[in-house]
Formats: sequence, C-alpha cells, structure tokens
Amino acid sequence: MDIVLLVKAAVMGIVEGLTEFLPISSTGHLILAGSLLGFDDDKAKVFDIAIQTGAIFAVILVYWQKIKSTVVALPRQPKAQRLALNIFIGFLPAVVLGLLFGKAIKAHLFIPTVVASTFIIGGFIILWAEKRPPGSVRVEHVDDMTAWDALKVGLVQCFAMIPGTSRSGSTIIGGMLLGLSRQAATDFSFFLAIPTLIGAGVYSLYKERALLSVADIPLFAVGLVFSFVSAWLCVRWLLRYISTHNFIPFAWYRIAFGIVVLATAWSGLVVWAD
Repeated sequence: MDIVLLVKAAVMGIVEGLTEFLPISSTGHLILAGSLLGFDDDKAKVFDIAIQTGAIFAVILVYWQKIKSTVVALPRQPKAQRLALNIFIGFLPAVVLGLLFGKAIKAHLFIPTVVASTFIIGGFIILWAEKRPPGSVRVEHVDDMTAWDALKVGLVQCFAMIPGTSRSGSTIIGGMLLGLSRQAATDFSFFLAIPTLIGAGVYSLYKERALLSVADIPLFAVGLVFSFVSAWLCVRWLLRYISTHNFIPFAWYRIAFGIVVLATAWSGLVVWAD
C-alpha cells in the first residue's frame, strides 16, 4: 500500500472525527480536504462515508452507559422504549429522502463552491438561532421527547443531505428551535447519528462494492482508526463546552471559512476540484 495514500487516509480520518459532531459539516470539510489532497475519486467518496463509522464508535463509547441501560431496560421500561422509538422515528426521514434524492445530490452538489456557500448560509442561521430572545424550553432531557419531537428533528436532519450544511448542526440547532434544551438537542443528535451514519456507511459500501478490493482494507482501516480517536476527543470536549457556551464561534468560523474558499476559487489562488 502506498504510504502517501495512507497518510492521506489518516488526514481525512482526523478531519472526519473532528468535524462530524461539530456544527461545521464533516462532509463539507472532507470534500474540501479531498480536493486539496487529490483524494476525490469515486473510491474516495465511498471512503468518506465509510469512515463515519469510526466516529460513531466514539459516540457509542462516550454514551455507552446510557446505551447499555436503555437496551437492558427495553423489555420493561416505558422511558427506554420511548427513546428507542424516537430514535427510529427520527431516523426514517433520512432513509426515505436519502434513497430518493441521494444520488442526484451527490452528482450535482458535492462541489467546493456549493459547500462554501452552504457554510456561509448555515453560519448566519446559527447566528440567528443563537441571538433569538430566550424562548420556552419544552424538553429539558432527551428522555422527555415525544414522537412528534423526534419526527421534526428527523426532518430537520434531512437538510444535511446538502453538503456543507452539517448533520449535527441541523439537528442540534433545529432541535433547540423546536423547543429542546441545548443538552437534549445535542444528546438526541448524537443518538440519532448512530443508525444514520452506520446505515449510510453500510449502504455505500454495499452499493459501491465493485470499486473495492481486499487491497483497500489498510486504507479504510487507517481512516476508521483516526476518525475514531479524533471523534472521541471531540465529543468529550463538546459535551463539556455546551454546558457553558453557545455555538456562535462555530457560526463565525463557518462564515469565514466559506468566504475564504469562495475567494480563493474566484481568484484562482486555489484550484478546487469539482
């Protein structure tokens, strides 16, 4: 296996892990990083989706006690049953819309200029959401969510099919606008990511299996490991951060980064691959 290719896989894994659960779009950063590294062919696109599984393992590790207690209590405890049902309900819209529009979105929107534009738009949406007058929080804890809450967050998650939007940003900010506390929205975003990202990874590997071979195992393994480690560190940090901070710094980061990408593309300073 080419050492340079493995280094690229490690870099992409780190980018995925650090950005997957922050409201800054992991897909957008992977598209931009892949463009800069020359790691953006069809196999690389499958790689980008597959290594999300490594980030999900990090969430499972961080939330292991909650996941374990929920699974154990499923046969007898209504609260555990409600959480499991809510995750399933929130997961369904992404499945349906992904199957209907996923191919078209990847064909037309997975380009750096679109990513940069959605970075900027998403940044202004976060600023608007965070600067709104404090409203009534209906749901303080993730266990108190209703099926209707879960469905609405699941529908909001579908906006993240547009690269650069951010799945975690859509679900966390969307959840807060829908009446969830910052903690409840963040927790549900992480729980919802487990079936969503694992499902996307397995489906992508199966659908594009003709592109892959046994020789690709080291490449994917490196990406998964680096994605897992960086996501584990990021999730632990983010859970501490949200207890005392808002998401405004991420909004300004999105806007600034998007402007830089558009400026370098229009000036010709950087040739972003389409």
